[in-house]
Amino acid sequence: MRAVDLIQKKRDAGVLTPDEIRYLIGGFTRDELPDYQMAAFLMAVFFRGMQPEELAPWADAMLRSGEVLDFSDMPGRKVDKHSTGGVGDKISLPLAPIVAACGVRVPMVSGRGLGHTGGTLDKLESIPGFSTQQTAGRFRELVATLGCGLIGQTAEIAPADKRLYALRDVTATVESIPLIASSIMSKKLAEGIDALVLDVKVGNGAFMRTPERARELARTMAEIGARMGKAVVAYLTDMNQPLGAAIGNALEVRETIDILRGGGPADVRRLTLVLAEEMLRLGGVDPAEATRALDDGRALARFREIVAAQGGDPLSVDDPDRLPTAKHVEPFGATQSGYVTAIDTRAVGVAAICLGAGRNTKEDIIDPAVGFMMNTRLGQRVEAGQPLLHVHHNGVGVDAAREMLALAFTFGAEPVAEPELILERIA
Repeated sequence: MRAVDLIQKKRDAGVLTPDEIRYLIGGFTRDELPDYQMAAFLMAVFFRGMQPEELAPWADAMLRSGEVLDFSDMPGRKVDKHSTGGVGDKISLPLAPIVAACGVRVPMVSGRGLGHTGGTLDKLESIPGFSTQQTAGRFRELVATLGCGLIGQTAEIAPADKRLYALRDVTATVESIPLIASSIMSKKLAEGIDALVLDVKVGNGAFMRTPERARELARTMAEIGARMGKAVVAYLTDMNQPLGAAIGNALEVRETIDILRGGGPADVRRLTLVLAEEMLRLGGVDPAEATRALDDGRALARFREIVAAQGGDPLSVDDPDRLPTAKHVEPFGATQSGYVTAIDTRAVGVAAICLGAGRNTKEDIIDPAVGFMMNTRLGQRVEAGQPLLHVHHNGVGVDAAREMLALAFTFGAEPVAEPELILERIA
């Protein structure tokens, strides 16, 4: 085989065989295929797409480029969850201990913030001492003893995907549904799971801004899973306003603890339980156990155990004031009276990055204490000067954040309905 022939084949809308796909992925991973040829192939995929019969071999070749975790010796089904990313999306934090407390094992390999969206690893690492960098052996111990481990992608898990993503990032080929879907599925299936629940965000704060694009992505990932013998269920959920009240790493951990104590914002609790019930269903456990584990304290206790086992301060679960806190908390007021008719959720996420809650470059150091606490939902009536949110900051990027926030809220004379949180279930 020659790479140039396969580039031409895809350029001309041809369908690659599994052997041709393995040749490309293997050659690229072993540095036998230069970046410029793989970049040309990615651009061909961007314009020509991939057929269903190509997607599963592509994802399989990526996941087999490194270590595939094996939990088959542990009883029961292993189920994970993945979100495509949003603002205030801390669902994985309460979700994993709920499901683990109900007896379904959750080997969760998560990521860091991407663009304007937050990352599960960054949130967890705002807990003093918490380590997301665990060896594969230690990860197995966590899953075996606690039913859950919360770690970052290791160098051994799907290394081809890591290299391909870096190349996509600088060749304007990120927004390709086949490449997005295969990237997500290769990492998740390398965890050794039996089933996966997807939370595909839709709206102005999501990477998929329209239901049509989100639906296409969800169906593509479900198709990959089905062809690889895995059960995949996807939910399309709204991201036209931040999820919950907390935006920022330690603030979102506080909100997680509120949820695990039986409180917290209604939308976060509802989405957490919907996804937990689906994971339990796929794991062969009564879905009603999710609410029981949340209400009787088992989920909170499991979260405390996970924090302690991964080096974190378990006392912070009982006393969230031990988490990082910002030096300053200031209100951000409405510029006029009226109903909140639109929130530019992406702008809110970028404003949080200005404070240091996320990264502009991979070298940036995150400030775990900063962020926002929202006081406002879509459709709410506000008066001029009324706080829309409170800014938690340490004196960095405040003016830039306020400029972004000033553009993020739209007001009108007539109320609007708050959007539905859960739009669709796709299996």
